[in-house]
Amino acid sequence: MKNAQHIKIRQSEYASLKQELLRLRAQAARQEQAEAKAAALESEKMQLEAEKAVLEQALEEERDRFRRAIKGLMQRRSERYQTASINEEQLSLFAEQLVALAQSLQAQHTPLPQRSKSKQPRRAHPGRRPIPEDIPRLNILLEPQEDLTGCVRIGEEVTEELDYIPGHFFVRRFIRTKYARPQAEGMLIAPAPVRVIDKGIPGPMLLAYILVSKYADHLPLYRQLMMFKRSGIDINDVTLNGWVKQVIALLQILYERIRSSMLGSNYLMADESTIRVLDQDKKGATHLGYYWAYRDPVEGSVLFVYEKGRAGKYVRDHLSTFSGYLQTDAYTAYDSMPKANEGVTMVGCWAHVRRKFADALVVEQEQASYFVEQIQRLYAIERFCRTEGLSADARLDARAQAKPILAGIKTRMLDLAPTLTPKNALSIAIHYTLKQWDELLVYTTNGILEIDNNLVENSIRPIALGRKNYLFAGNHEAAQRAAVVYSILATCKARQINPLAYLADVLDKLPARTVNNIDDLLPWNWKPDNSMEQLYKM
Repeated sequence: MKNAQHIKIRQSEYASLKQELLRLRAQAARQEQAEAKAAALESEKMQLEAEKAVLEQALEEERDRFRRAIKGLMQRRSERYQTASINEEQLSLFAEQLVALAQSLQAQHTPLPQRSKSKQPRRAHPGRRPIPEDIPRLNILLEPQEDLTGCVRIGEEVTEELDYIPGHFFVRRFIRTKYARPQAEGMLIAPAPVRVIDKGIPGPMLLAYILVSKYADHLPLYRQLMMFKRSGIDINDVTLNGWVKQVIALLQILYERIRSSMLGSNYLMADESTIRVLDQDKKGATHLGYYWAYRDPVEGSVLFVYEKGRAGKYVRDHLSTFSGYLQTDAYTAYDSMPKANEGVTMVGCWAHVRRKFADALVVEQEQASYFVEQIQRLYAIERFCRTEGLSADARLDARAQAKPILAGIKTRMLDLAPTLTPKNALSIAIHYTLKQWDELLVYTTNGILEIDNNLVENSIRPIALGRKNYLFAGNHEAAQRAAVVYSILATCKARQINPLAYLADVLDKLPARTVNNIDDLLPWNWKPDNSMEQLYKM
């Protein structure tokens, strides 16, 4: 090798340099290990912080669930605002006592003690309500047992006792007299009456009673059969089911008129409820169907439509020709209505908002109570309007007082939203409200609108009660037949009409009417018939 330079060092110096090289290599290896360990620790730290955040969120959710359970145990279930609360220290103390009590009772196999009722001051009794004058009276004359010779009658004392005779059957006999025409020109007889069920034995009052008992009083048909049998009337179950089907088919025309009338309205409320239906394709299985409920709060009419699902296509189909205000909860199926029908204006429901913030009271009592109290102020304005019987225009003027309250609610929500975790109950309530804020303000723009859609929810309650008794519908057709009766009965209730008297009168007259001659039988035009009223009071 040219230009190579040779350096001569001592063996001791070479050994020293070699030792220094080994030292530097060892130092470099230790530094690499330290850096790798630091990186691993940093990665582990980040992982632990992420796990900590997840655990803190889970802990907050469990605390939320526990507070809800304690609230449900200690307080009545109510939407009314209650200022009483349980702080964190009381909550943990109560939890420990609850667990200890449960363990001791389980060990002793003794039942839980009954909670004693708190003593409250007795309210003054409002007095006995009078017995209605139109109820038939049975007079029983009681005379003194002594000799009345020479006594002058100066008056009487009357004591009334309300009693009851169990429902009884009677037979209506149509007697058609036959006449022979003079000079053997044939026979003369009145035409046979038009019956609800051709060649059937049930009368309109009996059929009305069966429908009201099943769909308003939630008494299944088989129970009614047992009641009839105790009165000496033995009816086959297939026969009774046939009666119900034929009567509902007759009432279908009234149902269609209610439906067309509601589509012509400019203000509807909507909601939905489930119904189990036997699945014919799967033995023993049921299909979860839905009753879509619509209510016209101005005219007081209610419509139920059965569908197999809960998708938005159903409501779009039901209300394809509707134009006006549609008040609903925040269910997403209704979101497409304004796009599908430009004539529809969505209106929000403050009752659902209030429930969300009431649920948040057990988590963020101080912050949530502000919203609950402000919403109560909104409802106080509505209560004043109802109490005073204000017109739509006057109610709109009164609602001007709600605008600063609404502005304050929105400002507080926008301030709090960034400070709360996503799954916090108060955060959920705030985002639920902000998502539909524009719809929640619409009620302040028109005096005919209500602050919530509780009216349609009240119309759905009989269905929820009925589900506990008859459990399911036999098929999809039976579910829709039930929707026909539910619609008529709910409309009667909304208009404060006696459903038994109404159905008895309608079923007595409807078989002889044409489609174009039933206006007087519609619930909003109907007036009680004296003859049916007398039968109803028998």
